[in-house]
Amino acid sequence: MFYRLIVTFTFSLFLLLSSFIITPPAEALVQIKITDVSYKDCPPGVGEGSVTSGGSALPATCYLITGKTNNTSGKTLYDADVFGRVYDANNEPALQNRTRLGALPEVPPGISNFELRISVPSNQPTPLKLKQFKATGFTSKVYPTF
Repeated sequence: MFYRLIVTFTFSLFLLLSSFIITPPAEALVQIKITDVSYKDCPPGVGEGSVTSGGSALPATCYLITGKTNNTSGKTLYDADVFGRVYDANNEPALQNRTRLGALPEVPPGISNFELRISVPSNQPTPLKLKQFKATGFTSKVYPTF
């Protein structure tokens, strides 16, 4: 009985101590400021197609959203989700119920340029209005790379 107690205690102590050694580093979610946001038409052949909503296909217009990221963390950030609101000329949402517009695979420290492709239904009047842009990234890769 005493032998069983000692073995159990030793094994528990081993698991406790090894958890401190084997534990992977915590993934930190870091805010990234986005500035100088604008858009332009996609180059020919890049954005041809349609947008499907409610089972019916609508003609779509492709745009490239461009801007600058300001990563003040001092580390390269990965898998950064970009959020923002896109409105048409009548202040109606151009992308219904959608604020996540895409992802950036890497965001280096400091200020850098980015570009995202979006498809907007062709019946949305332009010019588009881009508001409340921000991003969040991780200090190490989150999504598996294949």
